[in-house]
Amino acid sequence: MSHPIRFGYKASAEQFAPRDLLNYSVLAEEVGFDSVFVSDHLQPWNHDGGHAPAAMPWLGALGASTDRIIMGTSVLTPTFRYHPGVIAQAFGTLGSLYPGRVILGVGTGEALNEATLGIPWPESPERFARLKEAIQLIETLWAEDRVTFEGEYYRTVNATIYDKPSSPVPIYIGAAGPAATRLAGRIADGFITTSGKKPELYTETLLPALAEGLEKGGRAPGDVDTLLEVKVSFDHDHERALQDTRFWAPLALSPEEKMGVEDPVEMQRLADALPIERAASRFIVSTDPDEHVSRIREYLDLGFRHLVFHGPGHDQERFLKLYGDEILPRLRAL
Repeated sequence: MSHPIRFGYKASAEQFAPRDLLNYSVLAEEVGFDSVFVSDHLQPWNHDGGHAPAAMPWLGALGASTDRIIMGTSVLTPTFRYHPGVIAQAFGTLGSLYPGRVILGVGTGEALNEATLGIPWPESPERFARLKEAIQLIETLWAEDRVTFEGEYYRTVNATIYDKPSSPVPIYIGAAGPAATRLAGRIADGFITTSGKKPELYTETLLPALAEGLEKGGRAPGDVDTLLEVKVSFDHDHERALQDTRFWAPLALSPEEKMGVEDPVEMQRLADALPIERAASRFIVSTDPDEHVSRIREYLDLGFRHLVFHGPGHDQERFLKLYGDEILPRLRAL
């Protein structure tokens, strides 16, 4: 099975209040985007001006407000704040309300969203093992009734999800390293990662790991959707396009700089110290639509099929209309 090329909108839950975010996402459908993805964070990257709506009720509102877009999480952590059974129930409900339109994107999580609740934050191997087990349990609950599950981390006793998805809810795995990427290739319906990193991360690490996972799972390359969150700042005014990236400066922090940071106040302090050039370094910043599309095409040429665009500016209506008028038509013409 080969997945179609799709262009989506990243609903920036960390930046906008829930109602505003919903309005922008409805507009995204109107201007021609194919999908909307939202992160499920307990805390935002920035304390001042930050937001963190709960993704699951928000997706319910989005489904009721739109007609055709695919919608999902990029990503949600089904292993600490939530028991996997709760996620199976919630996405079973969403899948029955909006059949064929819901995707569950999952990942191993970040301390910022979990440790603040007093949850012990384990090392990467345990987080990875928990994610594998959680996915197994979620899929079992969707497939069977009266599930008694005895895992290393999660247990159920005669559990039934009574409102299962009326059509399959694909599970996508978000990854920035080879282990989770291999897992996505082996068992998931999709693979999620982000743009703006060194090219060799994609060509020498992630995409080879995905291919390895596909081979281990006995699957064809087209069996897994490849979703890339593409960080873009497009505007006719270059200085505006550059300055729009400031709110998202935390994304430019290295893993070492933000390792174990659990407080958005501290995350904001670290990010505010970055020069604007570094804050913008994860983004394609441009004013020329043809040059902009040319740089996006590099990711299509790598084999990514589902590009979800994250515009960093506070004026999302301006971003969506510019993208709908000038960028999406050029991308579809490719």
